[in-house]
Amino acid sequence: MKLNEIKDNAGSRKGRMRVARGIGSGKGKTAGRGQKGQTSRSGVSINGFEGGQMPLHMRLPKRGFNNIFAKDYAEVNLGMIQKMIDAKKLDVKGTVDHAALKAAGLARGGKNGVRLLAKGELKTKINLTVAGASKAAVAAVEKAGGKVEIVSLASAKVAENAEKQRAKSAAKKAK
Repeated sequence: MKLNEIKDNAGSRKGRMRVARGIGSGKGKTAGRGQKGQTSRSGVSINGFEGGQMPLHMRLPKRGFNNIFAKDYAEVNLGMIQKMIDAKKLDVKGTVDHAALKAAGLARGGKNGVRLLAKGELKTKINLTVAGASKAAVAAVEKAGGKVEIVSLASAKVAENAEKQRAKSAAKKAK
């Protein structure tokens, strides 16, 4: 077999319908668009239009409220943190932040950072840097001998960028 002999199985690919190629083609004259009217013309986009009847998406009731200003936090429970420490997927030396929790597979999503919740039990001394924490979670971490520092992700990024700028300017001065 050669490269120029390779082809798909028979019937696996269907050719596109060639419309308006005469009466014998089966799609001649009006090309399957019917007679006259809006949809027989080109450039028509009327998805959801039901001929003047109230469309389905407008007939169905709307429920609830979608807050466009809501913060998106990755919620992490103390029990899961303890589980990851026991499995040696989370290093407790130093501070544990959003990046460390994400690397361990605990913080999925969370554009605005991590929120610590008190479900489960924490036995290990750990220092956490998170965007938010419940009072019970803070109390449980402090009871285990650890510390919780609450920092917004935006301010952490600003501080990180400022540190990078300082390092850049120091490198330029050294030259």
